[in-house]
Amino acid sequence: MALLALDNWLIRAKSDEGLMGFRRFLVEFGYFGLKEARACLFVGLFFAAVFLVPRVGLAGVPRYDLLLAIALLIQGWMVLAKLETLDELKAICLFHVVGFALEVFKTSGSIQSWSYPDFAYTKLFGVPLFSGFMYAAVGSYIIQAWRLFDLRIRHHPPYWMAGVIALLIYGNFFTHHFWGDYRWYIAACLGGLYARSSVIFRPYDRDRSMPLLLAFLLIGFFIWVAENISTFFSLWHYPNQLGAWSVVHVGKWSSWSLLVVMTFTIVANLKHVKERIHVPD
Repeated sequence: MALLALDNWLIRAKSDEGLMGFRRFLVEFGYFGLKEARACLFVGLFFAAVFLVPRVGLAGVPRYDLLLAIALLIQGWMVLAKLETLDELKAICLFHVVGFALEVFKTSGSIQSWSYPDFAYTKLFGVPLFSGFMYAAVGSYIIQAWRLFDLRIRHHPPYWMAGVIALLIYGNFFTHHFWGDYRWYIAACLGGLYARSSVIFRPYDRDRSMPLLLAFLLIGFFIWVAENISTFFSLWHYPNQLGAWSVVHVGKWSSWSLLVVMTFTIVANLKHVKERIHVPD
């Protein structure tokens, strides 16, 4: 209830036309920061668990299994507290499945892009089940931010075109190991498709906007930062980090930004469909 009250306070901020100049900047920046922190609720709680749960686990329960249990508890609580709807939960489950399938492929014996070195009872095909929640966390952030910032997209491309680009992005994560990496060709098409698109958001009482492509890049950058933190805490390892930790290659920023586009497309289609379908109370 306290979080719902906070959400209502953040969303329904009273207009203050007398607020101007540097003072307005500080107020809007403060509200923006609060809304961003609130949108990152699942991400924040999940990564707090990553930092706090010892690598050896607790009470004989392996770390990966504990992280799965914690992620399930957080997700269940968010739905019961009405911080996420059942439709949004379905979208988050889709992110989990899509992400887990990618993890299984990337960690397979023939690919070995990265690995999960620790033991867990809840590993499937060598991948701990909690890993899908790292992708679901991105979806949860976008869903929460959409509501808190009253997001609207100006000049969104046709939804079928956005869907095709999203499928090409996902497919390239698999096929580039065999047929070549076409991410930059896809990114060029993506740039043309979203060149006119901008995201309208409301940090306080006035609408602001930024290019949608810039939003994708910024979110991808912060995920890359989070990935560096996760590998530092040995949640998983890239091959070049087995001897000693090193910064994740900056090229992963582009991969995460493309994944954000794919995630955003799923959420945008959910919002688009729900607006066109009458759902009785």
